[in-house]
Amino acid sequence: MMNLLTLDTSTDYLSLALHYKGETLLRDWHAQQKHAEMTLPQIQQLLAEAGASLRDLDGIALSIGPGSFTGLRIGCGIVQGLAFGLDIPTLGVNTLAALAADSDADHVLSVLDARMGELYLAGYIRKGNEWQEVLPTRVCGPQALPDLPDADWVGVGSGFAVLGDALQARYAGQLHAVDATRFPHASGVLKLAQPKFEAGQAVPAHQLELLYIRDKVALKTSERTKA
Repeated sequence: MMNLLTLDTSTDYLSLALHYKGETLLRDWHAQQKHAEMTLPQIQQLLAEAGASLRDLDGIALSIGPGSFTGLRIGCGIVQGLAFGLDIPTLGVNTLAALAADSDADHVLSVLDARMGELYLAGYIRKGNEWQEVLPTRVCGPQALPDLPDADWVGVGSGFAVLGDALQARYAGQLHAVDATRFPHASGVLKLAQPKFEAGQAVPAHQLELLYIRDKVALKTSERTKA
């Protein structure tokens, strides 16, 4: 059994998962903009709680986006730095897939607030122990929400908190439950990364890449005035 550390820094939350000697420890904090200050100390604290050290790790995985550009870059830098120093492999996991993996449902619509009146969105169906992305990851406004195949979906994520009315109207009759409080967590990253690590699909730290699905990250002053 591999000893693995996973992180999610894609939102205002910081979360960690440590799988060590067959046991899993999970932690999360509302970090807001303090990921840079909090992440390494909390990793050390979590390892100490488990009676482990960085040298005991066999791999590190990260939620690679979409999400907060700043948070993602901080998380990626930390993971690459640790993995380089420890000479261990890494894995990147789609943030929306990690969000879906933490759900008990088999049809999950993952939607995160992308700011600027837009949403990060993807749809996943559980097939046995794997997840199939049936609605590809995208960023879009409420006027451009894509078709959702079939019915009986569960919606999760902060997108339902900011543009819930538009989502409910667009997918009326297809969503049977919504959890707008659910945020991407390192536990979902671990669920998706663990079988890939064990299958030898991890990559060297320098090959870890973030998933940016839009180039524009901030509104101009004139655009904020109009918003």
